[in-house]
Amino acid sequence: MRTRTALLVIAIAAGFMLVLACEPEETQYGCKIMSSTCTCGYGCKTEFVFHSRRECLDALRERSANPCSRVPCMRGICTQTVQQPGYACKCEGTGFFGQRCEKACPTVAVRGLVFPHECVVI
Repeated sequence: MRTRTALLVIAIAAGFMLVLACEPEETQYGCKIMSSTCTCGYGCKTEFVFHSRRECLDALRERSANPCSRVPCMRGICTQTVQQPGYACKCEGTGFFGQRCEKACPTVAVRGLVFPHECVVI
């Protein structure tokens, strides 16, 4: 407990505030993605998952190139495709269907309605 207090006092004296939510031996310098930018500093190993800014920027570039990182599917699983819009949502087992799994499966048969295959429960 004494180590944690000393570390906090030194941080405040240096002109910035450091809030520890982990044990001192679990802290490290690293980077993380926040609001589509890389932020680096000291913190918990689980919070700062990238060891360098370069590693963080590479992950950020990959994330922005992947349309699934924007979470376009309301439900289900997103997979990247080569066809536009660059992703497909797999809705099976969710109780929904549609391009983004946004439409609720019908609960009663409706005349003229083609029952979506995503809604078939076997």
